[in-house]
Amino acid sequence: MKKIAFLSLILFVMMNISSNAQGTATTQKQVKFVIHTEFGDMKGYLCNETPKHRDNFVKLAKSGFYDGTLFHRVIMGFMIQGGDPTSKNAKPGQQLGGGDVGQPIPAEFNANLKHVRGALAAARTDNPQKASSGCQFYIVQPEQGTHFLDMNYTVYGMVTEGLDVIDKIASVQKDQNDRPLKDVKMTVKIVD
Repeated sequence: MKKIAFLSLILFVMMNISSNAQGTATTQKQVKFVIHTEFGDMKGYLCNETPKHRDNFVKLAKSGFYDGTLFHRVIMGFMIQGGDPTSKNAKPGQQLGGGDVGQPIPAEFNANLKHVRGALAAARTDNPQKASSGCQFYIVQPEQGTHFLDMNYTVYGMVTEGLDVIDKIASVQKDQNDRPLKDVKMTVKIVD
């Protein structure tokens, strides 16, 4: 009887090891992106832990949605924000930030994804569900991060190269609405 129990235990352990190995083999590859500006390129990756935000960003980037949009709100020591579709061909001084695609994304908070320097996160309106904008995003600028935003705004990516570009954009001259006086256009590409 002891032999049967022992063999059953070994079989159970081997089956778990086998299923864990298969699960690891199918882990999804990280999606990489490049945000190009006149100040240089920001390169990074999207987080698989936030699949709705990741897939939405990929869809918009691949369709060219972000190309020609502006970093329309820049605050040194805080963040740079872009992705508003009304920023394409916006007149100088026009207030921006209210544009969207009409499809909010449910919050995907993850305690492991923090507002550290270079974090790519979803902008949102003040709504009780904390649902994200369907297109607007921001990138955290300060060295110490903006941790007061953790678990309130969805972090779904990370800039790993071109952190100096964030600083350059954050330091441009701007108007009373934090819009750069000289437009900072972007293009966004998904890298295979």
